[in-house]
Amino acid sequence: MKAAALKGLCGGVVTSVSIAVGYIPIGFSFGVAAIQAGVPADMAVLISLVVYAGASQFVLISLITSGAGLLTAIPTVLLMNARHALYGPAVVAAASGGSGRLASPWLAFGLTDEVLATAISRMSSVPQDQRDHWLLGLQAGAFVAWVGGTVLGVVFVRVVDLWPAAVREGLGFVLPALFLSLLMETGLRRWHVPIVAAAGTALLSGSFMASHHALALSIVVGALGHALATRGPR
Repeated sequence: MKAAALKGLCGGVVTSVSIAVGYIPIGFSFGVAAIQAGVPADMAVLISLVVYAGASQFVLISLITSGAGLLTAIPTVLLMNARHALYGPAVVAAASGGSGRLASPWLAFGLTDEVLATAISRMSSVPQDQRDHWLLGLQAGAFVAWVGGTVLGVVFVRVVDLWPAAVREGLGFVLPALFLSLLMETGLRRWHVPIVAAAGTALLSGSFMASHHALALSIVVGALGHALATRGPR
């Protein structure tokens, strides 16, 4: 491997640490939830290896264990993750610079929400000849952390009940905390318009509609606010 490629790969792995810190406990939670739902240990790890889709994995085991069947569970998970089809085009071209050093599938599989956010915020500081390998390292570090967390959850599921209640309940806040830390890294001033728009919408709509509906509306309003704020003159 050339020096630039190796440097980029190592740099991506180092950058992935901030994501891995959040992925390990979330993967741990999934491993615990899967075993408690009656999913075999090897199947729980296989789901993390193949699906690798965060919240969708929790939905998947809930559907399967409730008797929904694969014909219902698989389309549901695919629809939940349809947004990922937009991630590759947004990142791969900037990472490879059109040189085609790494095939697109290698750079597309690991594009989770957190990896995409980190890549967009950090890519410009990575030398052009290192970007594709840097992105690969970023994805590899996050993927290993997620699968490793699942393995830990499967192995130590029996001791979770012995933990203090505050620690067990805190596992549910790990994902929002991870998104907040990534937002802090990219800079609040840069994203102040969508943040204010989304937060204001959530506070107002949350008082008269279900929380999941308020969340979806806030996402749409925040995205529209950013689009309007960054639209250039006609």
